[in-house]
Amino acid sequence: MGSDSSGMGGAPASSFPLAFAVCCVGVALFSVMDAAMKGLSLSIGLFNALFWRAVAGSLLGFALMALTRQRWPTRAVLRLHLLRGTVVAVMASLFFWAIMRMPLAEAIALSFIAPLIALYLAALLLKERIGRQAIGASLLGLVGVGVILSGRMRGDYDLNALLGAGAVLLSAILFAWNLILQRQQAQLASPVEVAFFQHIVMLAVFVLFAALMRWTPILPAAPSWLLILLAATLAFTSLAALAWAYARAEAQRLIPVEYTAFVWAAIIGALVFGDRLTLSTVAGAGLIVTGCLVASRVRPAPAPPIEPSAA
Repeated sequence: MGSDSSGMGGAPASSFPLAFAVCCVGVALFSVMDAAMKGLSLSIGLFNALFWRAVAGSLLGFALMALTRQRWPTRAVLRLHLLRGTVVAVMASLFFWAIMRMPLAEAIALSFIAPLIALYLAALLLKERIGRQAIGASLLGLVGVGVILSGRMRGDYDLNALLGAGAVLLSAILFAWNLILQRQQAQLASPVEVAFFQHIVMLAVFVLFAALMRWTPILPAAPSWLLILLAATLAFTSLAALAWAYARAEAQRLIPVEYTAFVWAAIIGALVFGDRLTLSTVAGAGLIVTGCLVASRVRPAPAPPIEPSAA
């Protein structure tokens, strides 16, 4: 466990506003990273983008692990790191493959099935009690997604976009599991440790995949390294922020924050990729934000401590 892991586990209710705010920042940074990865994947290919981002993130994590004098995790915690890193490697590959073939905001909207799945996984795996207000908040967010999709998904898709939509839905199932693992992981390890091991495990998965497929990563040109470093820094920072937040608040109270990713995706998509912001997008975003505000008012329910073996 890391040296800054004190305070993990049961946190006082007074810490929730700060945890909620940090979670919002983490989701926003992830959204910017998604855009950076889309641009990078289109320029150097998906595998190269994922591989070199994992390399950069692992090096950054190693430096921070050394500077903060993090301890090596126990075997049980290491198993949890390995599990989540593998899940995220597959999840990220599916998601970034999809956003190469469809608008960023549309992919984010489709992925919003994940928080609702995770809400019930939290009850199953973390033994959290799901209150009516938390369920209502998630449903309100899903209504917002429906409003957005009603405006964005008119017309015919080509085959690539349909395949992309399918990849997003598969990724969303893994993302739901990832949210629960994130909560377990955050209670047992420091933010720096969580971010470092996710990157190093993902790198190991990509190296193994490359060896099996006999692929050799291509060294990117100088301009691409700026996007690689940006994506790695954003990924590492957002992972650490989310780990910090999930260590201090119940998963069911933070999961609806994931819906704000669409707001950021819509803004970034319009500014970077030229996506048009429609009335349905604005209306849906308003419902999503409302759902998050409702979730922030949910009172925490007591839950038993998380054990490493629960993974």
